[in-house]
Amino acid sequence: MDKVLLIGVNTGAEDNFEHSMEELALLAEACEMEVVGSMTQNLPYINKALYVGTGKIEEIKEEAAWTGAEMLLFNDSLTPSQIRNIKDETGIAVMDRTTLILEIFASRAKSREAMLQVEVARLQYMLPRLVGLHEALSRQGGGSGSMSNKGAGEKKLELDRRKIENRLAELRKELSQVEVERETQQKKRERSAIPRVALVGYTNAGKSTIMNAMVETYIGDEEKKVLEKDMLFATLDTSVRNITPKENKTILLSDTVGFIDKLPHGLVKAFRSTLSEAVAAHLILHVVDFSDPHYKEQMEVTKETLKEIGAADVPVFYVFNKADLLEGEDAVRIPKITEQAIYMSAKQRIGMDELIDEILKRVYSGHKVCELLLPYDRGDLFSYLKEHANVLENSYEADGIHVKAECGEADLGRLAQYLK
Repeated sequence: MDKVLLIGVNTGAEDNFEHSMEELALLAEACEMEVVGSMTQNLPYINKALYVGTGKIEEIKEEAAWTGAEMLLFNDSLTPSQIRNIKDETGIAVMDRTTLILEIFASRAKSREAMLQVEVARLQYMLPRLVGLHEALSRQGGGSGSMSNKGAGEKKLELDRRKIENRLAELRKELSQVEVERETQQKKRERSAIPRVALVGYTNAGKSTIMNAMVETYIGDEEKKVLEKDMLFATLDTSVRNITPKENKTILLSDTVGFIDKLPHGLVKAFRSTLSEAVAAHLILHVVDFSDPHYKEQMEVTKETLKEIGAADVPVFYVFNKADLLEGEDAVRIPKITEQAIYMSAKQRIGMDELIDEILKRVYSGHKVCELLLPYDRGDLFSYLKEHANVLENSYEADGIHVKAECGEADLGRLAQYLK
């Protein structure tokens, strides 16, 4: 387990700098690192050469020696020159917040798509940072600039750069094939007319707990559950489950990767196809850790990320989870329901029934009760209704199958000629 010393600069641009540093410590723990100390500095702006002030570097060296730190972990993304300069000045390995998040994603990705997306993001971030990553680089030789005239270190850099670019081309080709498969799956879901509901929110807000509570109640299959752990980014892969809470009212519930402040742009871009479950949803459940004192800032981060992936116009219902952890003046009676939100506890299973009612009320709001007369030679339509609509009554008469069902607008249009 690597011992790391946390480093952060407060320029006043962040409203919650201390919380950001606490979150960095949690990210380090999620990557199985041991945090041995933390050092911060107030500056009007980030030092372009060393990130921190020149005098602070000496303090960092002394603190690292005192605590036995094997790595310096910085709370922001570092430029290639900053990484090189800090390492030259301190002689200690350097990692920034972006690289740390990428490492966590790489260790947690399980599906083929997630692994490909993470590798793309890592290589894209690594490419401009190759300089300084190798210990023995010799200077570039003179001449025409061809490979034959470059020093050993420069040749190594160019070969590494070429390898990464070739690997990126391979990965993008594989990802395009995977995305075609995902689009095919989504088109099948669209044809099924089953409403899609996406769980989104800040990492560790309780999305997977809500998913598992519904799987436990309405499916009863332990193998259908997703990983549930009190840890940042415990789950990365998008999971979709077919949930039928009441009668024939079915929803497709998806659990997506959590968001976080300063989430690397490359990761958001790489996971765009995975997050397309949220874009294509009929309803987004924005899960919020209501017990976190910074929940409002976390909500803003989630809203901005949804806007970035093109899901800003999807209807949202807020799920203020972990409301049972609040005490004193902050305590709220649960379950509590307002027009746009529910206050509940997924872990304690308080408010789950009310949440399901709110979901069904919203995604089935356009459904109407209709009466149909289906010819006997169109038994396929009756089978379709039994699978995708809420059949209230049916009887076999001389002139055909009489059906009373609750249907969506798409099905009403499709069955218009059979309406009574």
